[in-house]
Amino acid sequence: MTHSAGRSRNSSRRIVRSRDRRPLRPTSHARAKAAHKGTSPADPERRRIDAQYQSAVRSFETAVRALQKQNYDRAAEIFEKLVNSEAREVAERARVHLRLCQQRTGRAAPAPKSAEEYYTLGVACLNTRNLELAVEHLSRANKLKPNQDYIRYALAATHARQGNTDAAIEHLQAAVTLRPENRFQARHDEDFQGLVSDSRFRRLLHPAGS
Repeated sequence: MTHSAGRSRNSSRRIVRSRDRRPLRPTSHARAKAAHKGTSPADPERRRIDAQYQSAVRSFETAVRALQKQNYDRAAEIFEKLVNSEAREVAERARVHLRLCQQRTGRAAPAPKSAEEYYTLGVACLNTRNLELAVEHLSRANKLKPNQDYIRYALAATHARQGNTDAAIEHLQAAVTLRPENRFQARHDEDFQGLVSDSRFRRLLHPAGS
């Protein structure tokens, strides 16, 4: 729901139904490799890298859908294959999602270490509606890496799903302050449907003159 403030938010590159605010970026990955080899963006190496990346993203999305349906064994099978992918961003997220699958099936899983891992795991829990665990992971991410709009936005969405209106608005206000574009995202986000009757929420998303 990957991605800090200022990163690209191209929705076509986001994980399916994920609130991960860090979109996967195959183009930048390919350009970096092409530049290293001294080749142009349109050469066969660039196309090969892009094709591999897009394939990894499609597999990741398939695994996420299986995870959302609580088909943990199927999701884990795909994530296990992706953790060794050359697409580093996909591999990192697959590793964290695999940890969630292992936790849900009672298998031993290493604890997350970084803010990004806690964030990704929290978003995965949000998507599977394990809201208490989502708040726990996202709060840990926020503590390790404060003032990140995408972490505060995910916390707002989770609290809104729980019916914790005050906490949801507090985190959403922070997310909008850090990155004003988040108010447009929230206007169309189904996670905030329970807040539409709250005057504070309406003022936050529709300030005077907007």
